[in-house]
Amino acid sequence: MTKLSRSDFLKLGTNFLLGLGGALGLGGLVRFLSYEMDPAPPSQYDLGSANDYLHGTVTVFLQIPAVLIHNDEGFMALSMVCTHLGCTVEHKDGEYECPCHGSKYNGKGLVTRGPSNTPLKKLRVEVNETGNVILYME
Repeated sequence: MTKLSRSDFLKLGTNFLLGLGGALGLGGLVRFLSYEMDPAPPSQYDLGSANDYLHGTVTVFLQIPAVLIHNDEGFMALSMVCTHLGCTVEHKDGEYECPCHGSKYNGKGLVTRGPSNTPLKKLRVEVNETGNVILYME
């Protein structure tokens, strides 16, 4: 067995570390390129029978996130995504408040306190021929 010189040892160590770094980088690249995106969320939701929503009620759907309002004009829906930075607003005492930056919206989704300056997005709601409420997220 021959004695390894200092320069040979440093070359061997450098080559090993470069090879290890390349292998790890290649592994990361393969993992990145094989990533599968989550499926897109549904663009419409069947919220059940219109008879389940009494006149004058406000129903919050956190999994969508949206709020369904049944008033004198019929059904109306608002997105619960804050128009400032996209946080989910909280429904409190007939108003909506963003827990991230404090924006407030009234019961119709209009801004009452910033930093947001855009109202909550109104969503399309229809009652289909079977009497079910359909919420569209478009």
